[in-house]
Amino acid sequence: MICLSCPRKCASERGRGYCGAPKNPVIARAALHHFEEPLISGKNGSGTVFFSYCNMRCAYCQNFEVSRGQKGREVNISELADIFNALQAQGAHNINLVTPSHYTQAIKEALQQAALKIPVVYNTSGYDLPENLINLSPYVKIWLTDFKYARENSAELLSDCPDYPSFALTALETMLKLAGAPVIENGLLKSGVIIRHLVLPGYRKKSIEVLDLLKPYKEKILLSLMAQYTIMPQCRIAELRRKLTSFEYNSVAEHARNAGFEGFIQDISAAGKEYVPEF
Repeated sequence: MICLSCPRKCASERGRGYCGAPKNPVIARAALHHFEEPLISGKNGSGTVFFSYCNMRCAYCQNFEVSRGQKGREVNISELADIFNALQAQGAHNINLVTPSHYTQAIKEALQQAALKIPVVYNTSGYDLPENLINLSPYVKIWLTDFKYARENSAELLSDCPDYPSFALTALETMLKLAGAPVIENGLLKSGVIIRHLVLPGYRKKSIEVLDLLKPYKEKILLSLMAQYTIMPQCRIAELRRKLTSFEYNSVAEHARNAGFEGFIQDISAAGKEYVPEF
């Protein structure tokens, strides 16, 4: 199988491309998760499915063992559909597809088989092809996307992904066309777009640039500003070998409030390994 599933378009056999992912999905964890945004987790939890491998190389990745494929179990389409159904039976408010970009066709086939009556969340880095998002749109109602960088140099240095800003912006505009404005019922998000942005130590001004880039979309999205940066052993970027300061985070949060964004602003105390799931 020659893979053209993401913006890298490796044109390599699955398992030999940039991300290293095989043809069938590899699952590192499937469980109810209570640490997503309140509109996603609700009371019962979000039915998260963590997919192994990733099409980015974030130096600070908090799910390093998963993104490099060191942990996980390969499943076929029917098994994946069964996982979705089992999470629904456990009371999940939604099915949350975490890092799904390199498995979109398999995910679509599994969603076609599953008997879901709850929303599906596409939980992504933002490095996506618009055609893949459109292909999943009959099933996905909630788009939970990162917007990591506004500039190519930051994206290249921190994630080996210089074209990230342009693809992430195109992906965002596609999601907004597919989802429309957020729809909230009984305290849960039923459809719409949430944009996550993690504030990094030493990159306060870069985060403000991201917010300025996203400002034209503020009426159509919910912003989730995250303070949970955790120093990971594999990170070798000097600026990232320390904790995020309260000044750095609070100044970005203040900029978001002054710009009129609505959504979620995390408490600075959220930084810690308890926010890194067990795989």
